[in-house]
Amino acid sequence: MRIFKRILKILLAVILVLVIIVGSYVAYVFISYSRIEDNKAIEVKGDAKAKTAQLGKTYTAVTYNIGFGAYTPDFTFFMDGGTQSWANSEQSVKDCTNGVARTALNEKPDLVFYQEVDTDSTRSYHIDEAEMLRKSFGGYNSAFAQNYHSAFLMYPLLQPHGASNSGLLTLSDMKINSSLRRSLPIATDIMKIVDLDRCYSVSRIDTDNGKALVVYNVHASAYIKDPKILENQFKMLLGDMAGEYKKGNYVICGGDFNHDFTGDSRKKLNPDNNEEHSWASPFPDEMLPDGISKAVDYSDGKLTPTTRNCDIPYSEKSFTVILDGFLTSDNVKVSYLKNIDTGFRYSDHNPVVMKFELE
Repeated sequence: MRIFKRILKILLAVILVLVIIVGSYVAYVFISYSRIEDNKAIEVKGDAKAKTAQLGKTYTAVTYNIGFGAYTPDFTFFMDGGTQSWANSEQSVKDCTNGVARTALNEKPDLVFYQEVDTDSTRSYHIDEAEMLRKSFGGYNSAFAQNYHSAFLMYPLLQPHGASNSGLLTLSDMKINSSLRRSLPIATDIMKIVDLDRCYSVSRIDTDNGKALVVYNVHASAYIKDPKILENQFKMLLGDMAGEYKKGNYVICGGDFNHDFTGDSRKKLNPDNNEEHSWASPFPDEMLPDGISKAVDYSDGKLTPTTRNCDIPYSEKSFTVILDGFLTSDNVKVSYLKNIDTGFRYSDHNPVVMKFELE
């Protein structure tokens, strides 16, 4: 009887310790949570040679979600139904980051919109990918808006995802006069820990007619199922863009919209796959304001996917969809548009390239 009581006391003590540890960790996650303030000025770095954007000149823009430098074709992600939470290795992160830089530079871009760029994250071995990309783009201005800043997440237990610091990097070979970080609406319940701190950036470039080229970089929420939150995100972004267009400015938004950008790519690219994902719902075309439209007239006539689901290594069986692209105002003439098929070599996304003129 005494032995039984002693064992019971030990078990209760162990359970109590575990409860205290778990409770303390949960408290830490919620106490450490905070949102970055809205309308935060972003430091512009670098030395772009061109002082203004010129009307009638053809420019090139690239948008590319780099997947925090982790997504080689064999990489699977735990939040997509895969197994991994960190990149394969420190060298793999460097190789992928250099790869997305070379891929964009091959297009000789004037503007580059990168998303999911880590600066100090457990999952990417604390490599500053933003700084690596800046070094690759000599002669460009850059503006970095922090999009993630999470506490140390202990899941998955065998390889915790850890702390994340990540964001949006905008690069321009024309002088960026100012850049602003705007905080998007996000979940207010427990899901805010997953959605982190969504935002978009607004960078302003002078034009030679006295107006401004206003460029937006965005990465919309992915794993939130509440349609109202996503609706409010687009309402804010599109309202901001429409306001600039009404002032006579030129507006371009590049990014990962976490919606089926064409509205039908999910079905056309996966005719025999019935997978449903919150991030693959059709883009809300009905919310587009007057003067703002999607660039979806692909010059090669092909429907090339820009993202894959990472539940399995990339193959012909992978679920793919177009999530990435550009929104433009009607005074921006798009002359060329293509989704670049990289075979998802450096990211779970493919880049999109667009050539345009300011009218």
